[in-house]
Amino acid sequence: MAPKLTARQQAQLQWLENVPPRLEKATRIIEMMSTRHADDTQIRSLRRQLDEMKAQAAGLGLGAMADGFGYMGMLLRRTGGHEVKVRGLRELLAGVKVNFEGAFRAASTPEAGPEEDTPGEPVSP
Repeated sequence: MAPKLTARQQAQLQWLENVPPRLEKATRIIEMMSTRHADDTQIRSLRRQLDEMKAQAAGLGLGAMADGFGYMGMLLRRTGGHEVKVRGLRELLAGVKVNFEGAFRAASTPEAGPEEDTPGEPVSP
């Protein structure tokens, strides 16, 4: 009998399947920010999206991704040098992508359950 995914893993996988297009959108907006072609509406949209993704990731038990999204949202809210903000967002996005790959791998790998006793073998006390 093949091991199955837990309900938690299934929920994580379902959510993680929708993450790559959102990461691509974030990448596009960050690149537009670097060339100063992003307007305030796009930046506010990215900030809202990051806040949503942070809450969703935290709700699914994906803490590292939630932290990455939270740091990105915080950096977008800060005032200061534009170049520093863009560089920080790029680095944080790279970290989120690494965490995404790890979370996807963990969610798609069945968890090892308790070992089943085979009939006829004595159970050790």
